[in-house]
Amino acid sequence: MKALPCGDAALLVEADGLPEVLALADAIRAAQLPEVLDVVPAARTVLIITAPGADLAALRRTVLELTVDASVAPPDGEIVEIPVVYDGPDLAEVARIAGLSEDDVVVAHTGTPWRAAFGGFAPGFAYLVGGDERLCVPRRDESRTSVPAGSVGLAGEFSGAYPRSSPGGWQLIGHTDAVLWDADREPAALLQPGGRVRFVVADRVPDEPRPTGKDEPTPTVVRGIEVLSTGSLALVQDLGRPGIAASGVARSGAADRGALRLANRLVANAEGAAGIECLFGGLAVRALSALTVAVTGAPAPADVDGTPMGHNAVLALRPGQVLTLGVPASGLRTYLAIRGGVDIAAVLGSRATDLLSGTGPSQLTAGDQLPTGPEPPTFPLVDVAPVATPPAGEVTLRAVLGPRADWITDPARLTHTAWTASSRSNRIGIRLDGGRLGRAADTELPSEGVVRGAIQVPPSGEPVLFLADHPVTGGYPVVAVVLDADVDRAAQVRPGQRVRFILVPPAWKDGP
Repeated sequence: MKALPCGDAALLVEADGLPEVLALADAIRAAQLPEVLDVVPAARTVLIITAPGADLAALRRTVLELTVDASVAPPDGEIVEIPVVYDGPDLAEVARIAGLSEDDVVVAHTGTPWRAAFGGFAPGFAYLVGGDERLCVPRRDESRTSVPAGSVGLAGEFSGAYPRSSPGGWQLIGHTDAVLWDADREPAALLQPGGRVRFVVADRVPDEPRPTGKDEPTPTVVRGIEVLSTGSLALVQDLGRPGIAASGVARSGAADRGALRLANRLVANAEGAAGIECLFGGLAVRALSALTVAVTGAPAPADVDGTPMGHNAVLALRPGQVLTLGVPASGLRTYLAIRGGVDIAAVLGSRATDLLSGTGPSQLTAGDQLPTGPEPPTFPLVDVAPVATPPAGEVTLRAVLGPRADWITDPARLTHTAWTASSRSNRIGIRLDGGRLGRAADTELPSEGVVRGAIQVPPSGEPVLFLADHPVTGGYPVVAVVLDADVDRAAQVRPGQRVRFILVPPAWKDGP
């Protein structure tokens, strides 16, 4: 095995093949290492995500010394049948590549049970292995911007079904109505790692609505806020969902974690209490009861019923008073914490809104009423926090060379270029304009885990810096990874703002 640095809060461990990957992931989980937050197996690698500040050099030694036995076959579980209508737009192309008729492709796809090896880029997506070898076909040359939910596809040695609409480059051979992901179900994912799957031919998919959960009356909020306006985008966020990335669920949470923590500290909440993340100002809320709040992050001008209020400060709202946030002079995301926290239903242990996967509460709209939880037993100790505001000029971010820097012809160009944040940026990532990074070889990288802060280079050569709602796995090389402490700074970069990267040494320099 070989361990590669992946920023300052993760390791990427290479293994010989999928059996070794799955055995290593099991061994790491069994070791119950306290600094490990998540383990993400993929085609040829295991990503180990740690708490910031973990000793990566020591963790690397521990992992490389683990006893890994890939010869022990996983036990056979119950077979899950997936009905498929084989009418996909790439069925004929798959038949041509495989040298089969379309009917033979269907027979091959349904004739052998598959096994769910590991989770993928979306909640409920499973990479399935062990099918007919004749169906090993490459990804499409050009990815689709939107693949319909339920699509069944092939890529390399894998097959899989898309739980929700998303971009994708797999060869699509059919579609299914199976509900692959339901956060209200236990377990939420229909296909579990190690489970067996058999595809069966369905004449047609019934035109029935997918389950959306029980219709429940909206409770009357006694203590909390009413949303009057949201500006560009307002979301409920906490510190996310660590520990379930192997099921395709990214951590997500606040894009600027430090700003949310500060807001919660000002009102004496636990650091992970849910608050509101507001993009570029424009949020207005009415207090439904007497509340203590704090506003942090991008310095949006705040007023209560027209009276200006301080930033990074504790504010008291009487029932009926309206707090309004204007457009910040610098930075992008402002955070509102309410003493007691936003107390809506948690999804998979978190109240965070993940825009990529669709997990968590919907984005806020005017008229929403948000209850708050019980006030904490402690009281605010600070009125105002003297915290620097996000810079309005060029932003410098520290980074470590990534695990796939050798896939890029000139990785040094990353630091020699003044990049510009594109208007196409969002919570998934910042698209960087200013040049292209060349690929060293025109080959395909097997999908592997990626982290917040990873700088990925797609075929276009224009880098993308992943933020809170990044995919769990990706098939493009990561040239560098921004330090965990600097990712919050990146989350405050506005479209049109310039960004520079400087490289710092990894936790170790030598060794396998």
